Amino acid sequence: MAAGGADKFSVLLPTYNERENLPLVVWLLARTFRESGNNFEIIIIDDGSPDGTQEIAEQLEKIYGSDKIVMKKIISVLFSSGTAYIHGMKHATGNFIVIMDADLSHHVSLHFIKQKEGNFDIVSGTRYKGNGGVYGWDLKRKLISRGANFITQVLLRPGASDLTGSFRLYRKEVLQKLMEKCVSKGYVFQMEMIVRARQLGYTIGEVPISFVDRVYGESKLGGNEIVSFLKGLLTLFATT
Repeated sequence: MAAGGADKFSVLLPTYNERENLPLVVWLLARTFRESGNNFEIIIIDDGSPDGTQEIAEQLEKIYGSDKIVMKKIISVLFSSGTAYIHGMKHATGNFIVIMDADLSHHVSLHFIKQKEGNFDIVSGTRYKGNGGVYGWDLKRKLISRGANFITQVLLRPGASDLTGSFRLYRKEVLQKLMEKCVSKGYVFQMEMIVRARQLGYTIGEVPISFVDRVYGESKLGGNEIVSFLKGLLTLFATT
């Protein structure tokens, strides 16, 4: 729990070559939290970006203050979102953890933050429910995402509509417990977190979100990630 019993949000922001996006996403986050009166910190976990992302993060730390921006470096040949979150959690002081991408596809809205009042253990942004949607993707990307979610629903029946999304809010203690249980890396990690959460009886709320494809930089999704996802899905099906 944050000091004095007040809620505090720790945003875990993995980065790799995000120097163009990082200043804007940090500004948007800071504005949203301040306008809503919520205490926050943004933990930037960078995987040795060669494009100057680390230098930008260090400048942001000076601008906003080290109590609001925390810069952490991690260099690993096995770097993944799961690895970044585990590393970032070591430095998080909030009682709520927000995980999201740094490419401007996600933006924390007050509506999303307020979902904690529903007493959920996890709140997941969903592109496939209500007025949620995806913008800027070509047909191939849409088919891959829809197909992955459809196969997951059939095999695992997780009770959530968007398993591959990476925009979520967790109670800190819940996220710590799930990380102890999860073994997946890469894109499978997000799916396994929801599956394990259901196994452990945690409550999951969903909020429709609009996902916008990145403006700067390139997507990290490739053939290897798709193969790894399918392997991980089958592993979860066989072991859960």
